[in-house]
Amino acid sequence: MPGMFSLGTFRGRIVALGGVIVLLLAAGIWVALSHASAQPTPGSQHQAAGSKPSADPLQVVSVTPADAATGVNGASPIKVVFSARLAANSPMPAVSPAIPGSWQHVSADAVQFVPARGFAEYEHVRVEIPAGSAGVTAAAGGTLAAPDTVSFETGGYAPARMAELLAQLGYLPLTWTPAAGTAAPLSDASAQLSAAYAPPAGTFSWKPGYPVELHDFWQDGAPTSLIMDGAVMAFESDHGLTMDGAAGHGVWDVMFRALAADQVNTSGYSYALASEASPETLTVWHNGREILRTLANTGIPAAPTTIGTAPVYLRYSFQIMRGTNPDGSTYADPVSWVSYFRSGEAVHYFPRYSYGYPQSLGCVELPYAQAKYIWPYMTYGTLVTVAA
Repeated sequence: MPGMFSLGTFRGRIVALGGVIVLLLAAGIWVALSHASAQPTPGSQHQAAGSKPSADPLQVVSVTPADAATGVNGASPIKVVFSARLAANSPMPAVSPAIPGSWQHVSADAVQFVPARGFAEYEHVRVEIPAGSAGVTAAAGGTLAAPDTVSFETGGYAPARMAELLAQLGYLPLTWTPAAGTAAPLSDASAQLSAAYAPPAGTFSWKPGYPVELHDFWQDGAPTSLIMDGAVMAFESDHGLTMDGAAGHGVWDVMFRALAADQVNTSGYSYALASEASPETLTVWHNGREILRTLANTGIPAAPTTIGTAPVYLRYSFQIMRGTNPDGSTYADPVSWVSYFRSGEAVHYFPRYSYGYPQSLGCVELPYAQAKYIWPYMTYGTLVTVAA
């Protein structure tokens, strides 16, 4: 509103006209002084003293692994990146199934879940990022407008890694040497699980002393199913598992525990070769050394021994062996030191007047002393080859 002021001996009025302050002098002269009120310049901000700036809504920029991803390494961290710096005490996302691990800040706007060990193979995993006042919070106070969920599936364990581990624990006639900088400590659960998904580089080398017939079960730097089946069966036998030669979930779980405890194979590695060349023989190698070569009997033409290779799956120190003769009659013979490698076919003692030519009904027959000596070495999973 108009005001009075004094300027020397003159008196006048201050009047606001159209937002401009003018001075009405007594002599009837108008003088413009300034804008009556300061107007905000474009882009300027005004706020009351002590007020807080408004917080922009928080957003999820990315999640790794991505939604719907498959074949994921279950031991890898889960990383979530946000659009702004997070509050130090912000709530964290939830992971299911719940496993031991911790959320860690990896940058101002990103966190990651580091598992203590990891998820099993073919596991469906969910990452739930909470919203609202109880959800993830930015340092400036912003929150997510709505919760976010990401799901992915882990991959399967690699058979190549099983071969590496069986070699490390002494269940194969080879050694495995990891490439420089890729070996994981046997007791590091997370590193071992990660390697099960993505095997580290390395090389296999044959232990000396084994015959070329056994080398045939390793082709192009990788094991055939036969040598792997036998090694897995030996491991299953040592750890009280069902001996099926299949590296399923149960075998992997026990394998991880055996690695952590450094439980190596104490029985060594054996291989047996029955030759039908005249005279017939059985030769056995143990830990790269030939420990027996003896005369043996294989099957007669009416009941031949199967040519090929198979692992020992059943053992008896003594049994009554029953079956049917080629003429249809039945038999029930007492036999000792028995190691079955096929249905109805075993390495065992059977009394004969002589040895070295076909006499059995499919088995590999040995003299008593040789059969008793070799039986402790014919452990479960030992490969037996019958060659023509």
